[in-house]
Amino acid sequence: MGNSFICRRKKDTKDNNGTRSKRVGGRSQRKMLAEEELLHRQALSMALHQHQLSQRFDGSMSRRIGSTSSRRHTDPLANNEKKLTGSMMKRWWNLLKISKFKRIVLIHGEGFGAWCWYKTIAQLEEVGLLPTAFDLTGSGIDLTDTNTVTTLPEYSKPLTQYLETLPEDEKVILVGHSSGGACLSYALENFPEKISKAIFLCATMVSNGQRPFDVFAEELGSAEHFMQESQFLIYGNGKDKPPTGFMFEKQIMKGLYFNQSPTKDVALAMVSMRPTPLGPIMEKLSLSPEKYGAGRRFYIQTLDDRALSPDVQEKLVRENPPEGVFKIKGSDHCPFFSKPQSLHKILVEIIQIP
Repeated sequence: MGNSFICRRKKDTKDNNGTRSKRVGGRSQRKMLAEEELLHRQALSMALHQHQLSQRFDGSMSRRIGSTSSRRHTDPLANNEKKLTGSMMKRWWNLLKISKFKRIVLIHGEGFGAWCWYKTIAQLEEVGLLPTAFDLTGSGIDLTDTNTVTTLPEYSKPLTQYLETLPEDEKVILVGHSSGGACLSYALENFPEKISKAIFLCATMVSNGQRPFDVFAEELGSAEHFMQESQFLIYGNGKDKPPTGFMFEKQIMKGLYFNQSPTKDVALAMVSMRPTPLGPIMEKLSLSPEKYGAGRRFYIQTLDDRALSPDVQEKLVRENPPEGVFKIKGSDHCPFFSKPQSLHKILVEIIQIP
């Protein structure tokens, strides 16, 4: 299908911190069992409904699902469960599980905004997920002047504010594209208890002490050279002050980011992209093994990527191994445009990993 999965699963590391009473543990176990039973019955009911709709009407309703007399004394779900195909039941069961317990937050990369996820949001909603996408500070339709955004915490503020308002017992799955991977790393370090999985989509999955810009060094040169020589820099505070942002020319953007994307999506990007604040991607991240290192990370590689080459992505995975690695063949740096179906399937597959 154009995408393959390489699972490099880490050993489960479950900590038994302290002891809980048997009474509390019993209540928790009973609650989990009750929720599983409810999900099972909902999945069974939905699958039965789907099964009945797929059949041609060739007689009375009683002939198709049993006589009315038998329905008075028996549970129709129990009578029909054995008639369901395994694949149908499994499909509804998985969809119910991810829709009930999984929220997914989509973080855009440099120059982009929440708008770039429009296909992905629609596809995830179709399977019952609850996707959320928002503009980072100074991006998309956020009114902040890009030139005033100087730090990664400031740039990531919409994400951190969202995580701060989550209920105490709720976790989310984060997906970060390109330099948005730095925001994921920052969130993993500062809100590890709020994140169940972090998915880096051809993203800057840096190690401790690295700058997000360092990941792009092979394509753009060293940070020092870029700051001195690049023609794409923006001097929001005047030429005599350090640069505040950067933005590629349209033709260069098309070649770097959109070499496989549909024309309509490229046109959308050309009128929607904004300058990228320079400070956040030049900031070194402080990542600890206890917080960031304990998070469940996954990486999705794009194999026809000119902005972040497959070799660079492979190097990131090798030097900072995630729990699992997926690959999308024929995708440029923007798989949400060039390979939306493949991206959608991979995201759902990762979500379903226990």
